[in-house]
Amino acid sequence: MTATFGGILTKEALAFVISMVPILELRGGLIFSSAAGIDMWKAIPICIVGNLIPVPFILLLITPIFNWLKKTKTFRPMVEKLENKAMSKKGQIEKYKFWGLVLFVGIPLPGTGAWTGSLIAALLDMDFKKAFPAVVIGICMATVIMTTLSYVIPGLFF
Repeated sequence: MTATFGGILTKEALAFVISMVPILELRGGLIFSSAAGIDMWKAIPICIVGNLIPVPFILLLITPIFNWLKKTKTFRPMVEKLENKAMSKKGQIEKYKFWGLVLFVGIPLPGTGAWTGSLIAALLDMDFKKAFPAVVIGICMATVIMTTLSYVIPGLFF
């Protein structure tokens, strides 16, 4: 019998969903996976795929969606706030383009990650063929860092 949370999701499915959620993303997914006792080699692909799924949609669709929402009185303030917040972090991406985006996504700090990196890339009108691989490399970089912090280091002490 597979353990579930609230009888709804398996712990693996929950790790997958956590990895898709903005802010938590792969970082939260790997931390949860380690705490939930999911094998590291099982958790890594689950969290990578979960974090990757939203990326092409953000890169390809967020600008037209934002432009459409900005035409409404109700959503304009929210969209402008999101755009301003994302664009306040555009410095290294704008300066270093591909490698700036890799580092922005790959170094797991608050306010960085695949969601924000993809949003900034879309708002800066980066070419999908450059932005998507940069986000993928960044996610792989974050995976190495977060796996070390979530599994390897705790494994040395517990």
